Amino acid sequence: MIWKVKGKVLDLSERAQVMGILNVTPDSFSDGGCFDNVRKAVDRAREMIQQGASMIDIGGESTRPGAEEVSEAEEISRTIPVIGQLRQEWNGWISIDTKKAAVAAAALRAGADIVNDVSGLTADHEMIRVCANDECGVVVMHMQGTPQTMQTNPTYEDVVSDIRAFFEERLTTLTAAGIGRERICFDPGIGFGKTLEHNLALLRHLDKLVPFGQPLLLGVSRKSFLAKLCDAQLPADRDAATSALTALARRQGVMLHRVHDVKGNVDALRISEGTMDSC
Repeated sequence: MIWKVKGKVLDLSERAQVMGILNVTPDSFSDGGCFDNVRKAVDRAREMIQQGASMIDIGGESTRPGAEEVSEAEEISRTIPVIGQLRQEWNGWISIDTKKAAVAAAALRAGADIVNDVSGLTADHEMIRVCANDECGVVVMHMQGTPQTMQTNPTYEDVVSDIRAFFEERLTTLTAAGIGRERICFDPGIGFGKTLEHNLALLRHLDKLVPFGQPLLLGVSRKSFLAKLCDAQLPADRDAATSALTALARRQGVMLHRVHDVKGNVDALRISEGTMDSC
């Protein structure tokens, strides 16, 4: 399995990779306000890279449940200076976490490699065109509703089959629009319009979610459903639980993991891989 982005190829055949979360927002659920200027944000990116992140995902708008949207201009002002500075000093993979086409286009011009869209490229009709006209990688996430509504009684006929069908439709639509299959990655959107039972069903069947040969990105880091499974009420107390799920997901073949605590999850992946018969 590979992920091809702007002429670079990430080999996902043996070693899973970590995407470090860098929220340059005042209101993200875990680290809002911690990295809301360029110096602090780039310092944090350097730290995550040193700890083993091969990708840095930069977001300028919170997508926590109930979060309000910010303007394109505000999102651009938060993210583009960070992307530009990081690009000057690092040749690794930079991702922009946005559902707005104008923000994605500005980020790609500034040096981003990946567009990570929580709406699965459905919220902004221009997003498909922006991604098709670039050689960027694309993360297609599933979300039921919007951040403002997604946790209001989410329902599915069968959550695993429904999300698999959504991914299959997206793959057909995006490749027809000119986005190469090898550039597309999928994310089941754990916690985005899902109950605890939905999340657990998805985590039990990660190996059944994506069309054959496509990479899956898993984002469970510090999410609130973990507090229902263990004694970890504060987001920062959920890193051990996150690492446990990362290790378990690796054994189902998940090769991309979006996390806050890079070192803990890199260690979990290497331990998981070291104890697998195929590694």
